[in-house]
Amino acid sequence: MDRKQSYENMSDEQLVQVSLENQDCFYYLMKKYEPRILRYIKRLTNISQDESADILQEIFIKVYRNLNGFNQKLKFSSWIYRIAHNEIINQYHKRKSYSAMINLNIKDDDVNNMAELVCDTFDVQDDYIFRENTEKVREALKDLPDKYREILILRFLEDKSYDEISHILRKPAGTVATLINRAKSKFREIAKHHQLESLI
Repeated sequence: MDRKQSYENMSDEQLVQVSLENQDCFYYLMKKYEPRILRYIKRLTNISQDESADILQEIFIKVYRNLNGFNQKLKFSSWIYRIAHNEIINQYHKRKSYSAMINLNIKDDDVNNMAELVCDTFDVQDDYIFRENTEKVREALKDLPDKYREILILRFLEDKSYDEISHILRKPAGTVATLINRAKSKFREIAKHHQLESLI
């Protein structure tokens, strides 16, 4: 096994350790997380590819600068998502408005899959309804308050556990569970206004 393969097979925590000893190894952490974090940025914003790339660069600069402070008892993926979350919030503030960035830039399949999971009840007939009403589903998700939209994205699109979301958002796990339940209820309520009663 050559050195490149060795790095690519390391755990996140091992990569953090070798990156602290040799900054060139940070490339392998970036390579692993760039697609995930860029997708997360796009799922939460409607900014251009160039602006997304700028935010991504800022996130990795902050990750590298703070790498020495990473707590090895925690999951690296949660830690980097928290930095990404904070940087996106910073960009919101720079633009003076959440709505300036929010447009739910999520692929159609992801929109439908998230709505499917949020709604709990789902059957073959519903699948056709989802496909025919993707834009309505997207609008319903977009109308969710920001705190609910992001927590649903983290849970159902980024596939984060309650503990991971707790770490990313710095909220107790019990609060995360409550927010997810409220977000699901709010989505169902909003879906009715978008003539999506048959989904819920």
